[in-house]
Amino acid sequence: MSDMDVIMPRRARIAVAGIPWHIIQRGNNRSACFYSPGDYSLYLHLLEEQARKYACAIHAYCLMTNHVHILLTPETASGPSLMMKNLGQRYVQYINRKYQRSGTLWEGRFRSCLAQSENYLLVCSRYIELNPVRAAMVDRPGQYHWSSFACNGEGRSDKLISHHPHYMSLGNSAQDRCRAYRDLLRVHDDGKTTEEIRRATQGNYVLGDSRFSADIEQILGRRVVPGNSGRPVGSC
Repeated sequence: MSDMDVIMPRRARIAVAGIPWHIIQRGNNRSACFYSPGDYSLYLHLLEEQARKYACAIHAYCLMTNHVHILLTPETASGPSLMMKNLGQRYVQYINRKYQRSGTLWEGRFRSCLAQSENYLLVCSRYIELNPVRAAMVDRPGQYHWSSFACNGEGRSDKLISHHPHYMSLGNSAQDRCRAYRDLLRVHDDGKTTEEIRRATQGNYVLGDSRFSADIEQILGRRVVPGNSGRPVGSC
């Protein structure tokens, strides 16, 4: 049997309740998922509805033209998968009906990683909300309409967002927290942390220090970090 005849089994998703997840879902062949402002608004409405239904607290999000980023903490290990499945199906039905198209919209199953709260939750939120800046779509995150920065960085009301305790620890008042969060987004990124986030999310690994990884491995009974060998993971 040749290498081309071997079908590698898909790795089971690393799923644990009560720990933040970073989720990425891309359009099929990296094609567009949103075509008008109404599409973005409808997706956020469905996200709020499904997050509430499956007990997923949303901390940050960014809807890009051809993919979405979500940072959440679930009450159950199955919550994020159920949320994304139902959200994806309902959104595809809407898009197909509105634009008289058929077929799939998404790349396949969403990508995800577990993020250590202490060291990576706010860094991951920063990564998500700076996506439009890295893509040269805007100069500042506040200029992009379809992300959670207006809530996390400017204090605007967003019924979709549930602030994580580590965000709340940034200050004693909403104004102080927003100021501290904006300062975090101004910190220069040398690229190392961004690559860590990309690698963990694309590979379905954990994002955290060795102690965090060991704890998750003990819970799940399997390896949750990349091995020493393997092909490099593409960017997100």
